[in-house]
Amino acid sequence: MATKRDIHPDFLFLLELKEARLCSLFKDLRAYILEISPNSNELLYHTHALTAVFSISDKLSDAFCMIPIYTSHLNLGFNKGTLLHDPHQLLTGTGNLIRHIPVAATTDYRNKKVNDLIKSSVDFAIKDMEKPTKSIGQTISKIKSPK
Repeated sequence: MATKRDIHPDFLFLLELKEARLCSLFKDLRAYILEISPNSNELLYHTHALTAVFSISDKLSDAFCMIPIYTSHLNLGFNKGTLLHDPHQLLTGTGNLIRHIPVAATTDYRNKKVNDLIKSSVDFAIKDMEKPTKSIGQTISKIKSPK
């Protein structure tokens, strides 16, 4: 059984400034991703969105999915979504690579179709990775401390 991974304090500080509904969805979606891929690294950013990126290494280029939190919504994003096999056409978006699933409720992602898509994205990232990583199951904050 995977050990619970705490949310980084700098990320949590910014997360708690969001609506309670978004915080709750984020925490559950994050836990779901970490259940599926417990050894993934979590890269944290605060740019146009507060974002947790899940990667098989310590590099953004090896990421398989992400959770960007905007002002009033969040998504389950797939960094190389246009390259993934998406038989149920779950992914939306118009970018060159990134696709996402809009998240308004836990039922939007806690299902077999999304579970399979996340696993497929992890497998794709492993095959696409240039070299193995020494970082496993780490949280790496790229956020400048707001305190």
